[in-house]
Amino acid sequence: MNPLNSVKGAITTGVILALILSFAVMPTAFNEFQLARWLHILSGVMWIGLLYYFNVVQIPGLAAAGADKGGPGGAGIAKYIAPTALWWFRWAALATWLTGAWYLSRGHNFGAFAFGMTGDTVNGYQLVIGIGAWLGTIMLLNVWGVIWPNQKKILGIKPASDEEKAKARRVAMLASRVNFVLSIPMLMCMAAAGHGNVAGLPF
Repeated sequence: MNPLNSVKGAITTGVILALILSFAVMPTAFNEFQLARWLHILSGVMWIGLLYYFNVVQIPGLAAAGADKGGPGGAGIAKYIAPTALWWFRWAALATWLTGAWYLSRGHNFGAFAFGMTGDTVNGYQLVIGIGAWLGTIMLLNVWGVIWPNQKKILGIKPASDEEKAKARRVAMLASRVNFVLSIPMLMCMAAAGHGNVAGLPF
C-alpha cells in the first residue's frame, strides 16, 4: 500500500524519514530538547499555515462566492473543507503551545514567560522569545475561546439562528484576523530568538 495515498501515511513517512536522517547525520545530538523544538516547529507550521490559508484564501474566497449570484456558492467549502481545516487548525494550535512550553522548560528558559526578568539582569533571549510566547498564548486562547465556539455555530455543530450565525461569522473573522496580525511579530520574535539575533530585532 502506497503511504502517499493518505494524509496519515504521508505524515508517518515524513516523520520516519526525518528520524532516519537525524540519527544518520547527528546520532548523538538528537535529544529531548531537540525533539521538543522539532515538534514545536512542525506543529507551528501547520497552525500558522492554516491561519494564513483562512485569512488569505478561504475568507476572501467565500466572500467572492457569496457575491457571485450565478456561481456555485461556498457550500462545498463550508461543508467539506472548513471542518477538516478547523480540526487541524485548533489541535495544531494546542500542540504548538504545549511543545513550545516543553521546549522552554527543557532549555531552562521558563523565565521567558516573565520576559527574562527573573534574574538580576534582563535575559535578552528570554525577553524576545517571551514576547513571542505570550503572543502565541493570546492566539491560542483566541482559537479555542473565540474562533472555535463561533465556528461551531457557523458550521451547524451548535444550533444557532440565522442572526446568530451572521454575528458568529463576523466575530470569527475578526478574531482570525487578529491572530493573523499577531502572527507577524510573533514569528519575528521566534526567528530572532531562535537564531541568536536578539540585537538584530527592528525594535
